[in-house]
Amino acid sequence: MAERLAGYDFLTTWCLDAPLERVWEAIYEVEDWPRWWRGVEVVQKLEHGDENGLGSVYRHRWRSRLPYTVGFDMTTTRIERPHLLEGHARGELEGFGRWRLYEGEGTALTYQWTVRTTRPWMRALEPVGRPVFVWSHNVVMRWGGEGLARLLGARLHGTG
Repeated sequence: MAERLAGYDFLTTWCLDAPLERVWEAIYEVEDWPRWWRGVEVVQKLEHGDENGLGSVYRHRWRSRLPYTVGFDMTTTRIERPHLLEGHARGELEGFGRWRLYEGEGTALTYQWTVRTTRPWMRALEPVGRPVFVWSHNVVMRWGGEGLARLLGARLHGTG
């Protein structure tokens, strides 16, 4: 019988007073995230994809306020410059992530992160730990929006 893995579906929105192309470049340059995004400890490129980066594989290690790190490899599966970046995660988290960027008076970004945990202790704690894991994710995403705004010298209108 297959083991049930805990599942999470997050949607984060950031709105920045910054041009779409600058926001795209910051998101697209995944290896630079630890420089500006608190909570991203390491992003290491394991495999180069094609000339646009499709098929690239990055090893990630993330940490929130909680006393543990989460590691996974992310393979870039779809790129539609400068509006869409998508990847598949494997490791301690498995699933997919999708950035969508929208241009208006500045740039709005959404990040959909649909994952399940693979660590046995996280699966075991999921019934009672879910609110804490959700809170932890939201903290890291808030740090990301704030860090991106600082990097771009832009105003962050909110995260959600």
